[in-house]
Amino acid sequence: MHKLRQIIILCLFLLTCNLVKAQIGDMRNILSVGGNAGININSVMFTPTVKQGTLIGPSFGVSARYISEKYFAMICGAQLEINFSQRGWKEQFDEQPENSYSRTMNYIEIPFLAHLAFGKEPTGVQFFIHLGPEIAFLISENEKFSDQFEASNVTMAQYGKTAENKFDYGITGGLGLEWKTKKAGNFLIEGRYYFGLSDFYNNSKKDYFDRSAHSVFTIKLSYLFDLIKK
Repeated sequence: MHKLRQIIILCLFLLTCNLVKAQIGDMRNILSVGGNAGININSVMFTPTVKQGTLIGPSFGVSARYISEKYFAMICGAQLEINFSQRGWKEQFDEQPENSYSRTMNYIEIPFLAHLAFGKEPTGVQFFIHLGPEIAFLISENEKFSDQFEASNVTMAQYGKTAENKFDYGITGGLGLEWKTKKAGNFLIEGRYYFGLSDFYNNSKKDYFDRSAHSVFTIKLSYLFDLIKK
């Protein structure tokens, strides 16, 4: 399983790089920078299972995009981001609704994205696809219990247990729309999903959890302005 994860990451990274290097279409040289902000809808893929609700957290950061060519109708490029991303999970207690438990985990994440777009240029509306690998580094975490908390879920090994692996990696992809203007810059709205391939708890035979990976849906708004446009 570990080797399969490494192969997936390598293939996606090479795809991202090749889209920038390919020189077979109508050439572009457009470098754009800006910022992004949105919300994460978080959960964790646990094995054994932990019953969960929905944990909402912020996501924001900076973006840089380079468009290299247009191949037939497809505009090709790559996008790099550096974001603060709050992940984690919130547990669900069906028989004890007064109980509550949540764990917030703050990451600095760096997605490497292939950017594929279709639509009007240099101004107008474009539909785009993002796909690529992502790495992240855990910078802090915090768990919150309700007053007089009583553990009633079947799985309880997570309580008081901090993350053992602070480096995270996985694959991410998204769909969105971009409105490109002549003078005001570029406005983007996107829905994105991150599938974690690494576990933040150890997963050897002697450890309790076999799987503890992030699953994150993100809705974000971005603004980019063109530094170079040829």
